[in-house]
Amino acid sequence: MATLNVASKANQATTLPALLVASYANESDQNASITVKFDEVDTLKSGDGATVEWIWDDDSPTYGSENVIENILAAYPFLQGKHDNLVKEWLARTAKLVPTDFKSLEGPLLKLDSHLTLRSYLVGFTLTVADLSVWGAIRGNKIGYAAIKKGSMLNVSRWFKFIDETNPWITTALQSLNAQAQEKKSAKSKEGASYDIALLNTEKGVVTRFPPEPSGYLHIGHAKAALLNDYFAHEKYKGTMICRFDDTNPSKEKEEFQDAIVEDLALMGIRPDKTSYTSDYFDELYQYCITLIKEGKAYVDDTDQMTMRDERMNGVASKRRDASIEENLEHFEEMKKGTEEGVKWCARAKMSVDNPNKAMRDPVIYRCNPLPHHRTGDRWKIYPTYDFCCPIVDSMEGITHALRTIEYRDRNPQYEWMLDALNLRKVQIWDFARMNFIRTLLSKRKLAKFVEQGVVWGWDDPRFPTIRGIRRRGMTIDALREFILKQGPSRNIVNLDWTLFWATNKKYIDPVAPRHTAVTKENAVTVTVKGARLAAYTEDKPKHGKNLDLGTKKVAFSSTILVDQIDAQTFEQDEEITLMNWGNAFVRKISHSLNPLNRTVTSLELELHLQGDVKKTKQKITWLSTQAQELVPVELVDFDYLITKDKLEEDDNVDDFLNKNTEFRTEALADGNVAELRENDIIQFERKGYFRVDRPFVHGKAAVLFNIPTGKAVK
Repeated sequence: MATLNVASKANQATTLPALLVASYANESDQNASITVKFDEVDTLKSGDGATVEWIWDDDSPTYGSENVIENILAAYPFLQGKHDNLVKEWLARTAKLVPTDFKSLEGPLLKLDSHLTLRSYLVGFTLTVADLSVWGAIRGNKIGYAAIKKGSMLNVSRWFKFIDETNPWITTALQSLNAQAQEKKSAKSKEGASYDIALLNTEKGVVTRFPPEPSGYLHIGHAKAALLNDYFAHEKYKGTMICRFDDTNPSKEKEEFQDAIVEDLALMGIRPDKTSYTSDYFDELYQYCITLIKEGKAYVDDTDQMTMRDERMNGVASKRRDASIEENLEHFEEMKKGTEEGVKWCARAKMSVDNPNKAMRDPVIYRCNPLPHHRTGDRWKIYPTYDFCCPIVDSMEGITHALRTIEYRDRNPQYEWMLDALNLRKVQIWDFARMNFIRTLLSKRKLAKFVEQGVVWGWDDPRFPTIRGIRRRGMTIDALREFILKQGPSRNIVNLDWTLFWATNKKYIDPVAPRHTAVTKENAVTVTVKGARLAAYTEDKPKHGKNLDLGTKKVAFSSTILVDQIDAQTFEQDEEITLMNWGNAFVRKISHSLNPLNRTVTSLELELHLQGDVKKTKQKITWLSTQAQELVPVELVDFDYLITKDKLEEDDNVDDFLNKNTEFRTEALADGNVAELRENDIIQFERKGYFRVDRPFVHGKAAVLFNIPTGKAVK
């Protein structure tokens, strides 16, 4: 077992080189399995002031970045290349990039800049550990990194940016360096650190609410609002949380969505103390609107939508603003009846004509809609807007603290105006930043359009940011809760990368995901294994080498096996390779197709060498016996983002940035144990990734499994 111990508070110029090389090994071959542990200290306890320590099985520990990297290279020969001596020279030079004063750094940086003239890599024409070591030292050195960002050394800056952009896994490695500190900070925050947001009057009790509109399925943005309200009510202050359905728009709402929201909240471990509906208060809300009209604080308007929008934008009063109370009540009654005349009118709060905050310019508080309501049927033909009913019902239900996303900030004065105008109990508002993700839409209206247009399969499509979508992709609820709670109630608006989200999930699935094997069907290579037993046989092997509690699986062995074409293409004559879960073998014969335009490997002949040292082979491959088991046909499905632009601007047309190709299917054959998997099981196909079973195998139909991103270089 390989372990890299890192002092996370040390000068990162001394730790990042080894961390990046270890991460690169894990990225390049899932069989590498280097465990990285962070100790929140300046120097490690052992190693005489060392900041990194390498432990390989029972060997003596190795200390220091250069020594550790050389040991990683020795342990994983596939990291080595044709220019080992040049690579070692650069590993030695890395130490000159550690000093934190520019005078000492300038000379080595200038030499590096000169060397990189007309070069994309330090050594040869591909990425090597030399690039990672030098890049890591510069990135970890605050002075060196600042110098590169200024761009004065053009070649180094170009190379630095190129390495960063072509290796997205580096971002995850950098973030992991501070992971332990972040986790401690998060744990601290749950005791009142970053979660101490100065909520007032908490000593009198805390009542929060989560008010979803049943017009779609919950997405990850809603999940943050729900979890934060749950956290403050049930963990931070031991108070009460209400789930109130804002069911005030019969044109969009369905009982299907309402039921789904209840289920999704339960899945996330959120159990409201009470569930209510805005529609429970329609009588009271109607009377409150009548009160505003009678007190001259509201009026009824038939201005068309476009004109009203222009008047509000330009600070122009509506022609109906000064209508008499009697006229307003008469028209409001027509609205209530849902007559042909009534549908032309709406009720507006008489706040301001030209307030600099446009949200305060006489907003609409009631609309006429003759459609039946999914709870109240045909009783009502008028419905309050969210901005009208939310503060009123909050006050009526005893909500003490209204936690809502920062997008409502301009409408907070509206909220307070309603309570003042109706002389209702005040509620404290706290704004928190909504959770945005790159290349992701969180607008229910736009998501619904995708569903209606058939861009996706439905609201639970694995490409969707809905709770059901990300769960279908393979996200665990524990990981979802951890990730969101770590974001906290901050007001800082950020555009998050999905890699962090899925990296959190990997921590939960890796220790418990059974290991299986699959070989891509297209151009799979048949291999004759010399030295194998004449009769095929099976052995019981652990489903997970580090978690024996998962039980065992049957592994079949025979003289005829299948391997992936992509692996076979890399073999060299008489090379020693490792057949995972079997042992070493020599490549004795490689046969190719005759087609010069598509030169594939058609067959191989291997000679077993079971006494060989698996640590010394460069190639460690998965394989499947064609005998002693019934191979299971599987379809492996991967996905890309639906949107091609990281962040859509307000004036962007979504259709212009719609990804036309987001689904990738690969036919493969899997070991016979896969036939026993059930829907929602999460497994790992070794060297292919983690997968969730979307459709189990049934005779005549292949099993369908969705690839689960891991926070590495995901699509």
